Amino acid sequence: MNKQFAVIGMGRFGSSVATTLYNLGFEVLAIDSSEQRTQEVVSTVTHAVTADCTDEEALNALGISNFDVVVVAIGQDIQASILTTLILKEIGVSTLIVKAQNELHGKVLKKIGADKVIFPERDMGQRVAHHLISPNILDYIELSEDYSIVEMAAGPHQIGKSLLDLDIRAKFGCNVMAIKTDGRMNIAPRATDLLREGDILVVVGKNEDLREFERASAR
Repeated sequence: MNKQFAVIGMGRFGSSVATTLYNLGFEVLAIDSSEQRTQEVVSTVTHAVTADCTDEEALNALGISNFDVVVVAIGQDIQASILTTLILKEIGVSTLIVKAQNELHGKVLKKIGADKVIFPERDMGQRVAHHLISPNILDYIELSEDYSIVEMAAGPHQIGKSLLDLDIRAKFGCNVMAIKTDGRMNIAPRATDLLREGDILVVVGKNEDLREFERASAR
């Protein structure tokens, strides 16, 4: 059975999450306090409802605790975000993902029970910065303060060499988790696999090690 998602807050981020999940084939309930924003997504989600997300009775009436995952994507109103998170945890939502405006907001959300806190603006800023300083970086995902995953195009001097030749783990302390070739993902690359032009490496490691590897790859 497909997971059921509820997304609260139909700003740019929330509506994008809701629409994407729906297009991937999931059942999605979209909730916003604004009738206008609800109407804007009514044709791109399973159900769209106008409701006050800080009203426990209204959320209970929607059967919110029955959803597998609830995403709180409330925009500028930090107070409403915190209050909604508190109510949802009390109601018994199993998995609660909440968008934070800043680090302090994120700390509060974690303390009151958010299962995962996301920082879309910060994370996008980091991705853009990595693209700017290193053209071969295609994507960047922060796992924690110290560790990240990057997708990077194989550098010119890496083409035609194997992972064994490059010895990335010994030289940089990073691990190649996968190699993308022509859109296909090899999640268990062998040490003897040769890198081809256009290949993309998916690499995990400490941030400082990844930076060193990025610089070496770009040379």
